[in-house]
Amino acid sequence: MSEPRYDVIAIGNAIVDVTATCSDELIEELGMAKGGMTLIDADQASELYDAMGPAREFSGGSAANTLAGLSALGAQCAFVGQVAADQLGQVFAHDIRAVGIDFDTPPREGEPPTARCLIFVTPDGQRTMNTFLGASQFLPASALNEEAIGGASILFLEGYLWDPEQPRAAMRHAIETAKGAGRKVAFTLSDAFVIERYGDDFRALINDGLIDILFANKVELAAITGEDDFDAGIATLQDKVPTLVVTRSEEGAVGVHRGTRADVKAEPIDKVVDTTGAGDLFAAGFLAGYVRQQPLETCLRMGSIAAAEVISHYGPRPETDLAKLMAAKLG
Repeated sequence: MSEPRYDVIAIGNAIVDVTATCSDELIEELGMAKGGMTLIDADQASELYDAMGPAREFSGGSAANTLAGLSALGAQCAFVGQVAADQLGQVFAHDIRAVGIDFDTPPREGEPPTARCLIFVTPDGQRTMNTFLGASQFLPASALNEEAIGGASILFLEGYLWDPEQPRAAMRHAIETAKGAGRKVAFTLSDAFVIERYGDDFRALINDGLIDILFANKVELAAITGEDDFDAGIATLQDKVPTLVVTRSEEGAVGVHRGTRADVKAEPIDKVVDTTGAGDLFAAGFLAGYVRQQPLETCLRMGSIAAAEVISHYGPRPETDLAKLMAAKLG
């Protein structure tokens, strides 16, 4: 097998996040499910945007956030995702390239516009996300660079993008390409609502041995396994994927690699400001350790450190020097 060109290549939603603080009362008034993610249409996006207070714009998207963290930790990365030929599309492309990630998916002409996620952050730091998928749901298989996918150590896929038909077909093709080249496939389940819609697809990927690294949080673990008990859920999956990683917020995280389990505590922080990107950056820290063949516990600690950094400020991508932070924390 040839030496990989990339550590990680990811396929995901190309989204610009629009974030504003709000009260719990506004969440209730607007009928949103606090702490969750809801898909919305263009009209709903317009209504919710009008209801927002002063907002900040950040380039986001789950897999793209993970790559931003990986790049900050010195990994070589590439991203595949669909933007429109509009201003937000230019913002997304600029931001992802500015952090050293290769991104060459051509922008899509015409409607719909580039995807955006309207994020309402309550005083406890919880983020309630409302996503208009826009152009991101029209990523065709023809946009895939098979040479780049086959030349990456890990193909990383986000469950959020499984919903639209075109990207789903593209990701299936990417899995075949990566597996055919002898590379590993990492998959993040993204959200319980995605599992409600496509759990059978995800279980088939797992049972067919197509997933090498599976990321989930404790809610997603229960949804994918049908087990309310956390350890029972772990037991259900741990023999079906070579590496299973499950986060559980302030309770830390658990990893199982080929039967060996490691548990780590959550990294302490002074204050949770915005939980947007916590799981994404956990995956970044973990994969950064994984591609360097670090022990399982070290990979989990790296994930916890990266997640703690991103929830200490607004926005889904790191603001401090992650590499220096890791060095200081890990010794």
